[in-house]
Amino acid sequence: MSEQISPRGTFLKIAERLKARIVDDVSMAELPSLAEVMAEYAVSRGLALRAFKVLQQEGVAEPVPGARWRVLREGQYEDRRPLAERIAELITADGLEVGAPFLSEGKLSARFKVSRPTISKVLTQLEAAGLLTEGGQGKRRSVRALPSQQEDLKS
Repeated sequence: MSEQISPRGTFLKIAERLKARIVDDVSMAELPSLAEVMAEYAVSRGLALRAFKVLQQEGVAEPVPGARWRVLREGQYEDRRPLAERIAELITADGLEVGAPFLSEGKLSARFKVSRPTISKVLTQLEAAGLLTEGGQGKRRSVRALPSQQEDLKS
């Protein structure tokens, strides 16, 4: 933003330009980084964040913990349930029985597009909930119990 503009309203103009980019580029899956927006528009971190918040309020983008902001497009559905619930659901969705081997951390990581340490933490929760047997170095987890709708996997 080379022209002199008062900070009031600047973040709205940045948000509009980012929204125009999203519309023009249908393959855009995430917003530019905060640093890139700050550099491109010569604004402070606070103003760039306010622009991102405008996009969030309009349902155009959402923050992703540990990553860039994700672009949301109309008609796209994304399961926003906790990861533990989604992974536990695999037991019934994949028709696994008690004693059946469970998917590896690597396969789950690729399937849910999250890091292996994140998957590892969730699998530990599922072990604590009694759904999976303990895994370990070279030891494959297996199904210990079938999930019920009442189980609380947040513990």
